[in-house]
Amino acid sequence: MFDSRPSFAVILRPLLPLGLSMLLLMGCAQTPAPRGEVKGEDFGSGELLQSDSNRMATLAMKANLQSLMRLMDKLYQRNPAEWKKTADSREAAAAYVRIAIMERQPWAELQGRRDVAALSLALEPGFAGDRVAAFIHALADTLITAHGGRTSFTLINGLDPQLIYNAARNVEIANWILNTRRTATGAPLLLSNHLNEGERNLSFEREMGMVIGRLDLIASYTTERYRRSVIGYAQGLVAGPFFQFLPVQSLPAVQ
Repeated sequence: MFDSRPSFAVILRPLLPLGLSMLLLMGCAQTPAPRGEVKGEDFGSGELLQSDSNRMATLAMKANLQSLMRLMDKLYQRNPAEWKKTADSREAAAAYVRIAIMERQPWAELQGRRDVAALSLALEPGFAGDRVAAFIHALADTLITAHGGRTSFTLINGLDPQLIYNAARNVEIANWILNTRRTATGAPLLLSNHLNEGERNLSFEREMGMVIGRLDLIASYTTERYRRSVIGYAQGLVAGPFFQFLPVQSLPAVQ
């Protein structure tokens, strides 16, 4: 006997697109990080004065300063009492710090100290100023000082890999102090990472790790580049006579 009722497959067919869309949305919601693609910057005339290593150091410095700006924003969000010491809004406070860093202006609360001396003061338990601003400004100044006081590099600029390596270790030390040192009342210097049974927020730690990783890469790359240039020069002296072209036709006889 013929059954006029629609089959189960026929009933489900219109629902398949909706089901697939829901599955895709669920997959996106569980993705640990947004997907994207690597992109290069638009060509600038200044690149004509940069070697590959100059360009690499410039991009790494730019990325590290951007990381510090993100860290500042995260710290200001978790420590709103700090930006109120500098400006009427979190955005204004962040803008003041950013300008001071990019224009190499001193931060008044650091009392004229720069790089690691400023970093030490910013992490003192009794520091009463805007600790977020002082900490980020001192970190940025430490990185820039280690790169010869520059944020962009050309063929005439050289880098000391040991100083960059030292800067990476200083970032590690500063991160450790921030996570372990307490004020006189026993409170953290700044609220940064957040761990409890219901929430794990380690974005601050990851950002600091990326800064350290970039510094170590530039230090290793610079060391290797200098080492390879010496080896290349020695190879040229030793192997030069063997790399000369040989004649492929007879020389004319002398009359």
